[in-house]
Amino acid sequence: MSDDFEKRTQEVLEESTARLDGRTRSRLTQARHAALAELARPERHWWRSYVPAGAAAAVAVLAVVIWSGQGVGPAPTALSPVDDLELLADAESQEFVDDGEDLEFYEWAAGETES
Repeated sequence: MSDDFEKRTQEVLEESTARLDGRTRSRLTQARHAALAELARPERHWWRSYVPAGAAAAVAVLAVVIWSGQGVGPAPTALSPVDDLELLADAESQEFVDDGEDLEFYEWAAGETES
């Protein structure tokens, strides 16, 4: 059935083309060739040329943010009483009491952490 339709359509188009003068046929052929040439030409989008540069810039910005963000952060918190106790009990740590002058202070500080 579609073969009959295609055959009839082709006959009608050939008859209508035969009735056209040479100048009109030439202009239609030129228009057809121009349209086919336009389809064959690849589309060129202006933004495609900027994609590699934009990607490189984004990577550079990300690298700077990550690199500069290493030193930024919350302030160190105070040591917990357990950490203080470990520091005081460490045998290799600096001697806090040289001649016993501040012994009362250290006893008071130890009593404060216990309560």
